[in-house]
Amino acid sequence: MSPGVAELLLQRLEQEAPGPGPGGGLCSLEAAAELGLDHQTLVGAVKSLQALGEVIEAEPRAATRWELSAEGEAVARDGSHEVRVFESLPAEGLPQSELMELPGAKVGFSKAMANKWVRLDKEAPGGPRVFRAVAAVQDTVQESLRRVQRGEAASLPERDRADLKKRKLLLEVTLKSYWLRKGSAFRTAVARQETELTPEMIATGSWRQRPFKPYNFAALGLPPACGHLHPLLKVRSQFRQIFLEMGFTEMPTNNFVESSFWNFDALFQPQQHPARDQHDTFFLQDPAEAPKLPTGYMAKVRKVHSQGGYGSQGYKYKWKVEEARKNLLRTHTTAVSARMLYRLARQEKFTPVKYFSIDRVFRNESLDATHLAEFHQIEGVVADHGLTLGHLMGVLKQFFTKLGITQLRFKPAYNPYTEPSMEVFSFHSGLKKWVEVGNSGVFRPELLLPMGLPEGVTVIAWGLSLERPTMIKYGINNIRELVGHRVNLQMVYDSPLCRLDA
Repeated sequence: MSPGVAELLLQRLEQEAPGPGPGGGLCSLEAAAELGLDHQTLVGAVKSLQALGEVIEAEPRAATRWELSAEGEAVARDGSHEVRVFESLPAEGLPQSELMELPGAKVGFSKAMANKWVRLDKEAPGGPRVFRAVAAVQDTVQESLRRVQRGEAASLPERDRADLKKRKLLLEVTLKSYWLRKGSAFRTAVARQETELTPEMIATGSWRQRPFKPYNFAALGLPPACGHLHPLLKVRSQFRQIFLEMGFTEMPTNNFVESSFWNFDALFQPQQHPARDQHDTFFLQDPAEAPKLPTGYMAKVRKVHSQGGYGSQGYKYKWKVEEARKNLLRTHTTAVSARMLYRLARQEKFTPVKYFSIDRVFRNESLDATHLAEFHQIEGVVADHGLTLGHLMGVLKQFFTKLGITQLRFKPAYNPYTEPSMEVFSFHSGLKKWVEVGNSGVFRPELLLPMGLPEGVTVIAWGLSLERPTMIKYGINNIRELVGHRVNLQMVYDSPLCRLDA
């Protein structure tokens, strides 16, 4: 703040009567004009004086006024476009192509035609020709703009002002100002207030005579410079917390590269299944094959695929170990679940387990608003005696309720490794439609019994993507705005903590 400007303002305000209170006062616009100052400079002094306490009272005010635009100034000076077009036409008319070369002719011709001041003869020799249709015209647009210049804008009909504003000849400008009054601690001298207590002030005792600026306890501090979690990570942490609250153990999912055996064959998915085609799965060239597979277990898987067993007739095809050895980027984390169930079957005594995992999977998908080629899969697996489809639906309802998703629908589906199977849908208020958020089912005996699990053991499982629940929670309509190069970093900064309703 410039002390000179502030003191000039205080001296001018001192002349106003009756002093502190509701009466009297001064407009900052008028004060700036009287003192020969720029209004913004005066506003800066007002704000600085406000920081000193009750020296002045400043009431914000706003007023609107009408001003001519640069084009409006030209029209007020030279006449409207339509009148200039009219006056440029001689008695014998003018070719339309020649008329359109004049400044402002496009707007002027359109307005003159609308006013029926001119007519267009399309059959004239040499091409379309424009003629006067009336003997004389009155330039009401120029007259209206000159009235605004004289300060008579309020007397113009509302319709005329709206038309001039639409033509961008007239501008409605909002003026912000302050109504200034003396405060309860008004004074004409500006004393600089101290903002810092120094060791020298304490040592000399000078702090007792110096005015200090009041401490503003309501002021917000600067936000700390730090990183911010992506919405996916916020939702992921909540998913993980929900699983832990429900008594689940997290599975190790650090191997993105998986063999076709664990990704497909161990899950009773036939080798000629369309999902094993290169159009749906990313296969690796180096290393192309898995070096080692469990021989005894692989033989049981071969038999149940090609010949059947455990009450199943199998798929009746020639199972090839070469197909099982092919490496790929895992298409689902169920491959990890298969490994964990195989490890469970090798224990001396079966114990019920609840597993979960959250990690990336890869599928050769066409990208759209709800699909990516790389995404996260969340999976839950429960193994125990006597589990049924009712248990699965109950666990799913409890799980999704903890996510704050209560609008659920179940739809029968087919999966090679679960029977019965269900797709889970939730209503997306942003997309205004039901969106698939997960798949679920009861693992088939052809999957479990070759592993060596007891016959009475049932395994229920479900999987869902991390991205779609995040889209629902944060109201994001396009998954490409959540993951990838189109992510708005400001969105990452502004997104609140994920609080899933329990």
